[in-house]
Amino acid sequence: MDVHQLKTLIHVAELGSLSKAADRLRIAQPALSRQIRMLEQEIGQPLFERHGRGMQITDVGRDVLAHATRIMAELDAIRATTSGGGSSYRGAVTIGMTSTVAEIATVPVAARVKREHPQLAIRFASAFSGHVLDWLQRGEVDIGISYDPQPMRSLRIRPVMTESLLLVGAGEEGLDRSEAVAFASLAGRDLVLPSPRHGLRAIVEDCARKAGIALTASVEADSFGGMIALVRGGFGPTILPLAPIYAQVERGELSAAPLVDPAPTRRVVLAFPADRPVSPAARFVGDAFMEIAADLVGRGVWLGHKLAPDRA
Repeated sequence: MDVHQLKTLIHVAELGSLSKAADRLRIAQPALSRQIRMLEQEIGQPLFERHGRGMQITDVGRDVLAHATRIMAELDAIRATTSGGGSSYRGAVTIGMTSTVAEIATVPVAARVKREHPQLAIRFASAFSGHVLDWLQRGEVDIGISYDPQPMRSLRIRPVMTESLLLVGAGEEGLDRSEAVAFASLAGRDLVLPSPRHGLRAIVEDCARKAGIALTASVEADSFGGMIALVRGGFGPTILPLAPIYAQVERGELSAAPLVDPAPTRRVVLAFPADRPVSPAARFVGDAFMEIAADLVGRGVWLGHKLAPDRA
């Protein structure tokens, strides 16, 4: 029994498919199948039931999976304990984040790394939440910052904050952060919205259902910059967090107001891989992001409330 077999077990159990796990891990499917068979031979019982739709974990497999997850966490804890110290970190850390978080965090995180560990290179990559988590599971990024992920055995999640989403319009629209807008008042208004595949669209559509209205998208855009340009171009308001547009609101280029009945929110989380060790440098970058987020929430730049972090 080795760590590679336990890692394979975690991913196959999560995805229910050898082919999907092979694609995620970028390992040939026969090699993954062999690792599962060897693990089953050593344990002496089947860990999965094979059928046409994939792999269904057995009761014994679930017990082994729970131990495998704990073993991976212990290995990571050993690495964190033995590799501490005050020396400057070197190498590189890649952090994946959504586009709105990238607008907020890229500069302060880079500045913090440059100040405290000047020999540590940091790389930023941005995409939809699902892509960020996929990169993390494939090992293409070291840390992921995402919105409301489903529980996954292959990830350890640290909650950061619950983010408030506001109605955002052009400056001349005169929205006021001290005057809330009823969500139902958006009925019949032309809005700039992300496409249905975007997590933000699902949140606002759910709020619309609760308010008993239907939303009208005058135009759809999945990029943060595109949405802002369309709002400023007169295509209608949108729904976004305050932090990435804070400076533009302060300058009067955009205006924003809270939405109520219901108030749209989403949870921001920091994610680390659960199936491989996390380097001390990556932990430092993750902790730096947590502290920066807490500061922005405390100053009212990032509207929402901070959540008590779980241990990663």
